[in-house]
Amino acid sequence: MELFTVAKYIQYFLFSHHRKGHGIHSPFVFDLVTRILMNKSVPDFVQRIESLREKLKSAPEYLAVEDLGSGSSRLHGTKRKISDIVKVSAVPRKYGLLLSHIAEVSGSPMILEFGASFGISTMYMALARPDVPVYTMEGSPEICSVAEKNFSEAGIRNIKLMQGSFDSLLPSVKGLKISPGLVFIDGDHRKEPLLRYFSEVAEISGNETVVIIDDIYSGKEMADAWKAIKNRPDVTVTVDIFRMGLVFFRKGIAKTNCVVRH
Repeated sequence: MELFTVAKYIQYFLFSHHRKGHGIHSPFVFDLVTRILMNKSVPDFVQRIESLREKLKSAPEYLAVEDLGSGSSRLHGTKRKISDIVKVSAVPRKYGLLLSHIAEVSGSPMILEFGASFGISTMYMALARPDVPVYTMEGSPEICSVAEKNFSEAGIRNIKLMQGSFDSLLPSVKGLKISPGLVFIDGDHRKEPLLRYFSEVAEISGNETVVIIDDIYSGKEMADAWKAIKNRPDVTVTVDIFRMGLVFFRKGIAKTNCVVRH
């Protein structure tokens, strides 16, 4: 963990509200914390996903990885071991469960993901809402191939995996003319691209849309981008749980930026 991230975590730990909602004045955020962030239920499909994660963690194969975004700060070179990639890039079980709980409540009518990797986070969202399509984008063809195998092995049919750069794929997603219920942004940890993708997402988002941004304190660029997003006039509520930032466009709610222990 970078020194910058450590310093940010100390700040988060000292100033975050209690995870049970104490000290939170916004009724909307209090409901979010008590109904979703505190949700400890574990769906039956979790074991299916975590078994695939363990299989990937022991895989000896190497992939030729094509990075179309910022790349990994912890993995170098174009030849990378599958087990190393999943350990670094896949969301932990705790946050996969959070994604599934939010998808269950807010996933309709469509879920959009930036950065599928091997599909761990994708599967958490897709299995929570098998009734809605999950569009997920991934830049590396070889990583896409592994993700497709995982989706097939898990028996998931509602994932639409798209290979290519986010910039090249976004027009087709916007062309669907569907306001997403949930958007999960991962895969590029640079300020300018993140702000650009967020602006494009904001154009198609509705009052009920939830945008989740991963790794908001992984570096100064991400922290600066997160600050800029919080200050946008169309953003009314943000919830900072340190690893992730949750963004809402709810009309009629007072501007609120809340830091919550999770």
